[in-house]
Amino acid sequence: MTYVISDIHGCYDKYIQMLELIDFSDDDTLYVLGDVIDRGDSSMRILQDMSKRANVVPIMGNHEYAGYHVLKDILSLMVEITDESIEALSKTNIDIADMARTIEIWTNEYDGNSSLKEFRELPPDEREYVLEYIEEFSLYEIIDVNGKQFLLTHFGIPKGATLKNLNKYDGYDFIEATIDYNKEYFKDTIIITGHLPTFVIDESYRGRIYRKNNNINIDTGAVFGETLACLCLDTDEEFYV
Repeated sequence: MTYVISDIHGCYDKYIQMLELIDFSDDDTLYVLGDVIDRGDSSMRILQDMSKRANVVPIMGNHEYAGYHVLKDILSLMVEITDESIEALSKTNIDIADMARTIEIWTNEYDGNSSLKEFRELPPDEREYVLEYIEEFSLYEIIDVNGKQFLLTHFGIPKGATLKNLNKYDGYDFIEATIDYNKEYFKDTIIITGHLPTFVIDESYRGRIYRKNNNINIDTGAVFGETLACLCLDTDEEFYV
């Protein structure tokens, strides 16, 4: 079976409960549509679990995009102070003031403090491992399941994008992307996203998956006390914990 889930936001217990609910096995595939980290208190733990599962496909969310760049810069400073390390840092062109502003934005606007705390507590080799894993996240996936085509992404569609030219857009383009649920983008392709909790789109969908015009949003607000949702693309069955 092929499953999609999104916006786990550090809710490790709900994540594990969902894997148990769908009876996730080595024969299944799970696409995680971004925002695994921040807000909740077990972001690194979820990333570590995902990274050990070859059948979990991670897609970049805005929280990973912001957090990765902050943590990468922080990691470059978390070294023993020697003549060699000072020389190496001097060649990285890191602007400390700019870095401080970026950290402030991530920790305040993105609620990244919990992720930063977890990251600092990881052993050095695990810090490197987590960053390398996030770097592998894709911006989108286009898949076919039982004769249906799906576009999986966290954000939406970059302005001017088509299915054929999506690979021309970078991470920043996708972060700036939006989706209009009143619009049908593609007749033969279903777009599945997260990013915006469904209760923000329509209060009557609080805690439930939202569907309209070949668009599906599966962010049901798990970290805000609502459910964590998962959709099976083979059967169209919805799961909630």
